[in-house]
Parts: sequence; structure tokens; C-alpha cells
Amino acid sequence: MTPVAYAFLLTALAGLCTGIGSVLAFFTHRTNRSFLAVSMGFSAGVMLYVSMVEILPKGRLALAAAWGEKAGSWAAVLAFFGGMFMIALIDKLIPAPENPHEQHDVEEVDAYGPDRPRKRQERDVSARMLRMGLLTALAIGIHNFPEGIATFVVALREPAVGAAIAVAIALHNIPEGIAVSIPIFYATGSRKRAFFYSLLSGVAEPVGAIVGGVFLIHYMSDAVFGLLFALVAGIMVFISLDQLLPTAEKHGEHHLCTYGLVAGMALMAVSLLLLLK
Repeated sequence: MTPVAYAFLLTALAGLCTGIGSVLAFFTHRTNRSFLAVSMGFSAGVMLYVSMVEILPKGRLALAAAWGEKAGSWAAVLAFFGGMFMIALIDKLIPAPENPHEQHDVEEVDAYGPDRPRKRQERDVSARMLRMGLLTALAIGIHNFPEGIATFVVALREPAVGAAIAVAIALHNIPEGIAVSIPIFYATGSRKRAFFYSLLSGVAEPVGAIVGGVFLIHYMSDAVFGLLFALVAGIMVFISLDQLLPTAEKHGEHHLCTYGLVAGMALMAVSLLLLLK
């Protein structure tokens, strides 16, 4: 196997591990609210920990190397909050059958009979869950794209180190697959659709490897990597705080949400420790 093929295979396998996480949706029922609460808390823990402990610091270090400590740190902070602003704007622009943040008149409810309030509430929850899952898939896809470039370049230059990074990223991507598949499954009831979007978010990683190998391997700079990583950290933190944790609280006990949050952080911490020599 050529070095290029080896590096691409490692990157592709790591990225497609999001599909393993989505398979968990096959073993639950939509009515299992406790599982939903724990899963959403778990996903938030994964995203918060990896964003604040791994992605943002790496972005800041890369920018500091490119532009100096002060300028690089400012750029990382601006990109971090820029990611939050970007995903908040996308959230507003994504169409939904019903916007749960909008007020509705009494006449709208009465026009559909006595069962309409309950049905409206169920549909509002489904729309919110679907939007959350799609936003999570977008954030993870954006995250996986530069991650795929990085994994490919490292594996190409240092195959042993690249293999270790690919294993850790694969472990990252399993809970990230949960973060995408669970809300989409609860919103649509379709295991196939949940699996598809979860797997699609991981496809961004081998796509990143292709782009890195064909176009960017000679032009990718510390500054570009740093900005991408800081931007993605902001996106993932915003989704965790605005979507995942409120949903976990709404559909389950407070302690279940917290337990899931801590478990997600713990798994992500262990996977990061595997990178240490």
C-alpha cells in the first residue's frame, strides 16, 4: 500500500466511525425519554470538552505560531465567537414548519380542534429536534473537514503517529455520531435517516483528506488551521448550550442530563489521553 493510500484509508475509517454512534439509535425507542436525556447530555459533554480542551487551544497555538502570541490569541477569540454568531445565524435561517420561539394566537389552536395543542406541541418538538440534529451534523462536518486534512498530512509524513491520531479521532467520532443521529431519529422516527446524516457528517473527514492531498497540502498554513479550529470550537459550544443541554433538561431528570454530560466529557478525555506518548 502506498503512503498516500495508507493515509487516506486511516482518515476515512476514522471519519466514518460516526456511523457506529448512529447505530445506537437502532436499539432504542422514540418514547424512551430517559435515554434521550442522557444521550443529549452525553453529546453536550463530548462537544464542550473537546471544544474547550482540544480544538480551541490547538487553534490558538497555531495562530500564535503564525502571528505571534498576542495577535494569535485575539484572532482565536474572535474566530471562536464568530463561530457562535455564524451558527446562531444559520439556526435562524433554517426553515421549520413551526418556529418554537414564535408566539401563536389562540385562534390558530382552536381552528384545529381540541387535540390540536397536543399535536402542535409534538410537532414543534420534532421540528426543533430535527433542526438541532442538522445543525449538529453541520458543525461536526465542518470540524471533521480540517481534522481530515490534519490526519492525512500527519499520517503521510509519520505513519505511526498518524495511526494513533486516527484511533483517537475514531473514538471522538463515535459519540459525535450519537449527537447527530439521536435528535434526528426522535424527530423523524427514521433510523435510516438518522444513520445517513450521522454518516454524512463523518464523510467530511475523507473529503478533507482528498482536498488536503490534492489542493492544500502545499498551501495550508498554521493561520488557516488555527482559524478553522477556533471557529469550529465556537460552533460546537453554542450548539451544546443552546440546543443539546436544554433538550436534555426538558425531556428527562436534571441528574440524568448531568450524568450524561459527565460521561461524555470522561470519554472524550480518555480518547485524548490516548494521543499522549
